[in-house]
Amino acid sequence: MVSSDARVYHRRIVDDELDELAVGLPAVALQGAKGVGKTETARRRADRVVRFDVDQERAAFAARPFDLVPDGTTLLDEWQLYPRSWDQVRRAVDAGAPPGSYLLAGSTAPPGARVHSGAGRIDAIRMRPLSLNERGLEEPAVSLERLMAGGSPPLDGKTSVGLEEYVDEIFASGFPGIRGLPARLRDTRLDGYVTHTIEREFVEQGTSVRRPASLATWLRGYAAATATTASYSRILDAATAGLPEKPSRDATTAYRDVLLRTFVLDPVDAWIPVYNPLKRLAQAPKHMLADPALATRLLALDRTDVITARDDVRIDGRGGSMLGPLFEHLVVQSVQTYAQRIGARVGHLRVQDGRHEVDVIVERGRKVVALEVKLATTVDDRDVRHLHWLREQLGSDLVDAAVVTTGQIAYRRPDGIAVVPAALLGP
Repeated sequence: MVSSDARVYHRRIVDDELDELAVGLPAVALQGAKGVGKTETARRRADRVVRFDVDQERAAFAARPFDLVPDGTTLLDEWQLYPRSWDQVRRAVDAGAPPGSYLLAGSTAPPGARVHSGAGRIDAIRMRPLSLNERGLEEPAVSLERLMAGGSPPLDGKTSVGLEEYVDEIFASGFPGIRGLPARLRDTRLDGYVTHTIEREFVEQGTSVRRPASLATWLRGYAAATATTASYSRILDAATAGLPEKPSRDATTAYRDVLLRTFVLDPVDAWIPVYNPLKRLAQAPKHMLADPALATRLLALDRTDVITARDDVRIDGRGGSMLGPLFEHLVVQSVQTYAQRIGARVGHLRVQDGRHEVDVIVERGRKVVALEVKLATTVDDRDVRHLHWLREQLGSDLVDAAVVTTGQIAYRRPDGIAVVPAALLGP
């Protein structure tokens, strides 16, 4: 498990990416939601740190910026609080700053800030909460990179991690500074995260929230739509059922835009294939927050609720517990980190009539790995029918397919479909 001692740093998957980028790129922006560990990861690589959330440091930098071509690595933390710093880095790169000169940690600049494109000068990399691999539950035995290579490699590996542990991980959170806390303190921190988002993030992004309670209600509706493609109008209707006044469409659009810019929302885009003939695909994103633990707090769920299926908050019409969607969220969040490490992108697939859907599509070039996420410990023919359908559509472009489960043994079925416990999957 990840230690609660803040002084102990556990290497992240993104560290490997930063190692590679620092060799050839002068400036890298590390982006992601607050609390994912951007500052701690970047700080360990920096010779000089400027913290723009500290008034004195921001004022001192504004009065006397750094040299255009510095010696060593400079970290500009929470750079969006002083957007001009982005352009100063851009100019420094134009002036010949060597590889590894700058790290920028933060989120997107507020609308209206005069920030020029960093294209060709500042390269962005995403950082998410801790994946299952990074949480130290188990040594991965199944590599996403190896699945992407094709050839249906034989699978092996066992884990003692089961449903109880996955539920623990959903509630524990992937935010490094939160997950090691006792349950009461952890819940307080997560509640504070939501409050800070409503009261501070929108102000920083230059957006006024006239009715914070309406925004909180909309966020609860979004959490109830976890791992679904429910329309935004349906989310609004479900969130405000029985309320005399509902936020306007313009207001909810503004909510969504700010929450996307600050990475509080982390939806999975619909997969639109480039190299194959699939048609009639739905294009709605699959809804997910920055971390599934935020959904549990927004929906006021506890561990007993989701295990015994006593919660009744889903808005996808399927009924039942939120445990399935929350487990899918946990797995997808991890797969996004693994896929980024190997240079692949992640989407989901659903045909417009709903007859076929695949939870996760990992694509690199023409190669596709398809993943279904199942809460069950065992897999039967019904669980793989959409994977077989996709294989018929894509042919050799589908290099592998797997079902990610809460089971304890990794193996390959006679039909070639892999069965992989979530704790055993890694980059």
